[in-house]
Amino acid sequence: MIKYLIQLIYPNTCICCHKHLVDTETFVCTQCLLELPATNFHLTHNNDLEKLFWGRINIERAIALFFYKKGGKTAKILHALKYHDTPEIAEFLGRYYGTFLKDFVKENKIDAVVAIPLHKNKLHTRGYNQSEKLAAGLADTLAIENLSNNITRNKFTETQTKKSRLERSDNVNKVFEVNDIKMFKNKHILLIDDVITTGATIDSCANEILQISNCKVSVAGLAFAYHGV
Repeated sequence: MIKYLIQLIYPNTCICCHKHLVDTETFVCTQCLLELPATNFHLTHNNDLEKLFWGRINIERAIALFFYKKGGKTAKILHALKYHDTPEIAEFLGRYYGTFLKDFVKENKIDAVVAIPLHKNKLHTRGYNQSEKLAAGLADTLAIENLSNNITRNKFTETQTKKSRLERSDNVNKVFEVNDIKMFKNKHILLIDDVITTGATIDSCANEILQISNCKVSVAGLAFAYHGV
């Protein structure tokens, strides 16, 4: 009865379609999950996201769970992820993502996840780093290390939203710093971001990690803003 009354006052609704969720659903209804545009990049070598980084940086694999399209359901999820003050959504999606990546992690011998960090000023404003929460959910499902606290964003950068590819690259040039090199040495790192567009932020962060001896980097975004979709 108490649970029923709470749901009347604070209805538990899908963040995509706003319909009421049933007891077995969390944040996103089953119908919307099925309708999200899956990339299946974790099953495909030389996919479109990997091609984005060709000739730019030496990564092993690059994958994303969903395609991003402005106004689409993935966009609604990402908006909720960043601006609705609900870090639990990011952790849920990280755990959901992880269910698809168990074989991928084994086959590629990935040792740890690392989230793209936020600058402390932006972290203070938002209250949490959505990519870090994604990484936490992934690490939990995949039973691997989460080393997100070993890299720092030491330069505050302007929003990337309205910048060109070249401007984005300049905006994130040399803004990341590894705190303890030994923690990354001899490891294959899965670098986590919420949405990948030009890949400029990934370039900058991965470049710092790849300077460490015998360290490899793969990339996993929750979404990929691909112009072909």
